[in-house]
Amino acid sequence: MAEPSQKPEKPKMPPAPAAAPQAPAVKPYDGFLAQVVEVVKVRTGIYGEVRQIMAKILEGNDKGRVIRRNIAGRVKAGDYVRLPDTTREAKQIRVR
Repeated sequence: MAEPSQKPEKPKMPPAPAAAPQAPAVKPYDGFLAQVVEVVKVRTGIYGEVRQIMAKILEGNDKGRVIRRNIAGRVKAGDYVRLPDTTREAKQIRVR
């Protein structure tokens, strides 16, 4: 007679196959954090949609450096932006 407290054994499953190597996950916020210090009044681009800003770098090797960059879209002093790199710097726009 079988004991009622014993449970029947579950059949054993073979081990799962090794997963294929995945590509490294892309960070949602790639680049270097910078704070907009000043927005230059001059606009550029075919339709005037690009503004020139002075941005203070907050991360990386160039931390504390202020560089000039061109930014598309609305920005104001105090905003934070992510820059893909900190080595390039925009030329000053001169009005004729």
